[in-house]
Amino acid sequence: MSPAFGAMEVEHYSKGVLLEPFVHQVGGHSCVLRFNDKTICKPLIQREHQFYETLPTEMRKFTPQYEGVVSVSFEEDEDGNLCLIAYPLNGDHDNLENLDNSDCEPKSKLLRWANKKTMLLENEKISKEWVWQHRKEEKMKSHKLEEEFEWLKKSEVLYYTVEKKGNVSSQFKHHNPWSMKCHQQQLQRMKENAKHRNQYKFILLENLTSRYEVPCVLDLKMGTRQHGDDATEEKKANQIRKCQQSTSAVIGVRVCGMQVYQAGTGQLMFMNKYHGRKLSVQGFKEALYQFFHNGKYLRRELFESVIKKLTELKSVLEKQESYRFYSSSLLIIYDGKERQEVSVDSDPEDLEDLSEESSDESAGAYAYKPTASTVDVRMIDFAHTTCKYFGEDSVVHEGQDTGYVFGLQNLIDIIKEIRDESSE
Repeated sequence: MSPAFGAMEVEHYSKGVLLEPFVHQVGGHSCVLRFNDKTICKPLIQREHQFYETLPTEMRKFTPQYEGVVSVSFEEDEDGNLCLIAYPLNGDHDNLENLDNSDCEPKSKLLRWANKKTMLLENEKISKEWVWQHRKEEKMKSHKLEEEFEWLKKSEVLYYTVEKKGNVSSQFKHHNPWSMKCHQQQLQRMKENAKHRNQYKFILLENLTSRYEVPCVLDLKMGTRQHGDDATEEKKANQIRKCQQSTSAVIGVRVCGMQVYQAGTGQLMFMNKYHGRKLSVQGFKEALYQFFHNGKYLRRELFESVIKKLTELKSVLEKQESYRFYSSSLLIIYDGKERQEVSVDSDPEDLEDLSEESSDESAGAYAYKPTASTVDVRMIDFAHTTCKYFGEDSVVHEGQDTGYVFGLQNLIDIIKEIRDESSE
């Protein structure tokens, strides 16, 4: 638990946070929601919750930071608009001490948490006319999303043009069809259960994309086996079939989703899990190449950092006794914003990393220099993770998760191949 939160008294939590779709979710079936700029939340699954609370120290740098639990309710306003609202978990307020809600703007959050009683009336300052207009726009968007979902079922690789006006990152909202699909399904499930249950526990996790202006995200399903020890025979057979018909069985890894910014066209490219399942090993390699290519040039400066982090993760997992990360995913994230333009008259040290594109005479008086890009590598989704330390599991495994480690090694090898072939 991060100590970044400051004490707030229980009686001050009379308002909730309106949860929004997390637009950078590119894979998975569980709904991930935006709590604030630095925090996301997802439905609490006991096994995953236990994993985060007992996480080995050496693995923490490779997983999102766990930030506690909230209570989420399904609510419907007088116009029939559906929404999910997060509230502090009754009897567990310690988990919410120091939670930073400073970015919950009143105009984008009709309901918000407050740490001062004077802030409890924040949403009342918004005019009824604005609320009515906001709801009307949301209803129009919902009809448009239904059309997009139908398109999504037929299209496995999509391109969306990002509007040129404003900051690129500000244009992401409502662009990612997969996150909208998961959000819609979550609302539907909770609506169907509303008569019997309207309080759900969600876990709060670090938003891994928050540091990036234009997040490029690759979601990889890791391991040669995806079904958990508690899977039904039907579920087990289904997961085995998916592995056998994809690259999972051959190399221990497959594409589960992708979001890449194409600087050349100003478009966002999305690839979903259905397309990822169809890829051959060569197709998987081409998808990886596409992930590191921004439509103008290959982001070669990212390779060494990715390889280094994957190798370090592999070393850590090889030492983990008894863990099995069935159906877990691995995220690779980097910033898709364009490289900074620098004058060829700049200091030699500023130009030492210029890519091959800069040597082309057509580059003129300016060339592209890689920015100090950071790449993040994180494990996510632990709903089927097991370990002998969990206690109640009937099946106890010994040694390392060889299927996951096998997939990591193949991933490292393929990225090295792309790096070496691109430098020839």
